[in-house]
Amino acid sequence: MENVNKKTVAIIGLGYVGLPLAVEFAKKYNTIGFDINEKRIVELKAGKDHTLEVSSEHLKAVLKTDEELLGHEGFLPTNDLAHLKNANIFIVTVPTPTDKNNRPVLTPLIKASETVGKVLKKGDIVIYESTVYPGVTEDECVPVLEAYSGLKFNEDFFAGYSPERINPGDKEHTVAKILKVTSGSTPEIAEVVDQLYKSVITAGTFKATSIKVAEAAKVIENSQRDINIAFVNELAKIFNLLKINTHDVLEAAGTKWNFLPFKPGLVGGHCIGVDPYYLAQKAQESGYHPEIILAGRRLNDSMGDYVCQEIVKEMIGKGQCVKGAKSLILGITFKENCPDIRNTKAIDIYHGLRGFHIDVDVFDPWANASEVKQEFGIDLVEKLEEHTYHSVILAVSHNAFLSLDIEKLKTDNGIIYDVKGVLPAEIVTKRL
Repeated sequence: MENVNKKTVAIIGLGYVGLPLAVEFAKKYNTIGFDINEKRIVELKAGKDHTLEVSSEHLKAVLKTDEELLGHEGFLPTNDLAHLKNANIFIVTVPTPTDKNNRPVLTPLIKASETVGKVLKKGDIVIYESTVYPGVTEDECVPVLEAYSGLKFNEDFFAGYSPERINPGDKEHTVAKILKVTSGSTPEIAEVVDQLYKSVITAGTFKATSIKVAEAAKVIENSQRDINIAFVNELAKIFNLLKINTHDVLEAAGTKWNFLPFKPGLVGGHCIGVDPYYLAQKAQESGYHPEIILAGRRLNDSMGDYVCQEIVKEMIGKGQCVKGAKSLILGITFKENCPDIRNTKAIDIYHGLRGFHIDVDVFDPWANASEVKQEFGIDLVEKLEEHTYHSVILAVSHNAFLSLDIEKLKTDNGIIYDVKGVLPAEIVTKRL
């Protein structure tokens, strides 16, 4: 194989995962970023990233024009398939969502494989980063690559898998600072893939023994977190019945050196709230019904409704008339200090309260108002006015909310419900 320094890298999919990766590779390699979203390409060429994962300064530092890119390190965003013909390494970073029945949707992955297959050449390597269940790379994607390229796997072209570990909104654990698991379809290719990532990932790499092992390692990372959060969510339900402060219990238990510091909350987003279903699907196809994984998912998916019921109970306890009351939800993104609204569970609280005929406002300075309108049909409150609410719910712990005078936002007999457990105890009516 050629020396990795002679490679031209193509990143397929320029979202939360693909763009930061492309910018890192662009510091050392010719890097082509391909995305079918023309609006996204125009945005990136202007040096802007609406996901806020990459600053304009860092993006503009590696941007190149079509002519400048050839033979030099740098980043060319494009939706022109012709540009991909220059690449030797293809890294696929498209989303892997689930449908309304929580079944894996591989369509973006298959479509991306079709795109790569059209330009694949002898000696090329295709690396997948999208979260999948074990076997997807070799059993689902490789046949598509073969069909569209006319080439033979592990003779004419090769594959690898290196699971993404991006944490959206986290400016400390950026892509280069997170240890990277790598793998390849042959021992030689596994080494090439490992060395490629090692050249840009300062945290180092871990070479897995096979592609399936790397796929499985990724899908259990988030499944493990999901199950642990489900456990503390169940504890929260139990301790609320016992009238014990859950956060006080966790703080006390956390004094033991090997106690895992998980907190109750809403579990959304495109990773923890989705990945366990991929593992469960493969398990069921193999004849095993996963009990703990799916039980954790059911419990975590129920938390929005649970929070809503607790809010209504508190409102009634304060003598409020629930029907026609006004509520304010602080935060609609799936996590703090991040504009991503995909699979957010804060929307479950919104729909739950609306089901009780409560008038609900949503305020979130991080969320894109047009995206929220398109996705949920909700008009975000642009700024907090002087009027007050019968219930104020902190659903997402954006830093901007921690400095708000939230007490001024509620009526005299209003309640403050703290989903995240971050507000001062003296102002909170109840916490999850």
